[in-house]
Formats: sequence, C-alpha cells, structure tokens
Amino acid sequence: MKPIMTILKELIVNIHLIIRLAVYEVKGSYQGHYLGVFWQFLSPALQLFLYWFVFGVGLRSGKPVGETPFFIWLMVGLIPWFFLSGSILQGSNSIYSKVNLVSKMKFPVSVLPSITIVGKAFGFMLMLLILFFILFVYGINPGLYLLQLPYYLLSIFAFLFATTLLFSTISTIVRDFQQIIQSSMRMLLYLSGIFWDINRLPDVFVGILKLNPLYYIIAGFRDTFLGQQWFFDDWQYTLYFWSTTLLILFIGSVVHIRFRKQFIDYI
Repeated sequence: MKPIMTILKELIVNIHLIIRLAVYEVKGSYQGHYLGVFWQFLSPALQLFLYWFVFGVGLRSGKPVGETPFFIWLMVGLIPWFFLSGSILQGSNSIYSKVNLVSKMKFPVSVLPSITIVGKAFGFMLMLLILFFILFVYGINPGLYLLQLPYYLLSIFAFLFATTLLFSTISTIVRDFQQIIQSSMRMLLYLSGIFWDINRLPDVFVGILKLNPLYYIIAGFRDTFLGQQWFFDDWQYTLYFWSTTLLILFIGSVVHIRFRKQFIDYI
C-alpha cells in the first residue's frame, strides 16, 4: 500500500499545479486554430454524427434500442468513450513525451498522466452538459437515477488515473507498448457495447465481454442517464470493477516508483 499512498500524496499536493498545466496544455494544443478550444467539442461531435449515420441510419435503419432512440443510446455511450479513449491514448504517452522537461525540475513525474486526464475532462464535461440538453429536448427524464452520476464520474476518473499511471510507465520503458495500446483501443471500441447491446448475446459471451472494465463505465452511464438501474443492483460486477481498478493502481504505483528515476535513460 505504501507505493499507492506515495502516488496519491503526490497527486493531492500538486492538484492545483495539475489544473493550471492542464489549462495551459489545452490552450497550447489549439493555439493558432481559428476555432480554438471549440475543437474539443466539435471533433467528438463530428465523430458522433458519423457513427450515428453509419450504425444508426445505415445498419439499423434508425431502429431504437428498446424504447430509447438509437441516437440517444449511442450518444450516452460515446461521450464517456471519447473521454476514456483520448485520456488513455495520450496519457499513456505523457511521461515519454514530457520527461525531458521535468527531469531536472522538482516535479513529480507521476502527475503527468493526470494533467492529460484533467485536460480531456474539460471537453467531457461540456459534452455532458450538451447531453443533458438533448435529453430534455427528447423528453427523457432519468429521474432519481441521476443521483448516481457522481459515482460513475468517480469511477471513470479513478480508472483513468490507475490505467494511465501504469500504461505511461510501461510505454516509457517499452515503446512498442504504445502501439499495442492504440491497436487495443480500436478493438475495444467495438467490444465495449457502444454500438450494440451485448445482452442480446448468449450468457457465456456476455460474461466474457463484461470482463472489460470499460464496459462497466459505459453501461453505468446508460443506466444513469436512461434510468435503467442502480450501480449496487449488480454488486458483484461493481466489486469486480473496483478490484480490477485497485489492482491496476497497485501495479502501476509499484512499477512507476521502481523505474521513474531511470526514465531519462529510456528516452
């Protein structure tokens, strides 16, 4: 537990610095663009429209999922996916791309993935606000299920923190790992229940696909915004998700502390 406590302490102590650097990074990413940070919304919105047109209009002919319009069902799944995918892909490369800048500074390298997560969170929160508006237009009321939104926000941030800490450490040591992550995220896009309902499959396949922690988060957002069930209704799956997240965090903390003094040697 000591490695985890060390990493969490570095995160808490530097939280204000993380937010400032995340804002600076977001502004710097879109410097010189006429639309500026508006691209944080426009880019996922264009992808959402494309996926809806291909999978909703093209392959499904606009058929709803249960009683939910496919566009709404898809949007509720894609919004957390964009945040998860973008944070994991960029966060896993955050140490390698910035370690030269902080190697001679009194700056904990462990917070670099968190800067990426916070930067991506700005666009994520904006998309959630837009989702609220669209649900209102469609007359969809989540009711009391919306009270569990903070829980799923905690889940997604905790999972991203643990995952990017581990992945960024391994990617710095073994550069091929970054390519593996990119290929895996493209595959998981279609195996996380974003475009289709995995519950239509036989139970054995559902059980295998639910081993993917990303599915827990995406399904949780749908349960919340579409008013389907509480997170504690399936307490076994909730226990599995948090056990997996804590295991990833423990491994990531141990590996990170073990190798971070040698990061500069791998560049």
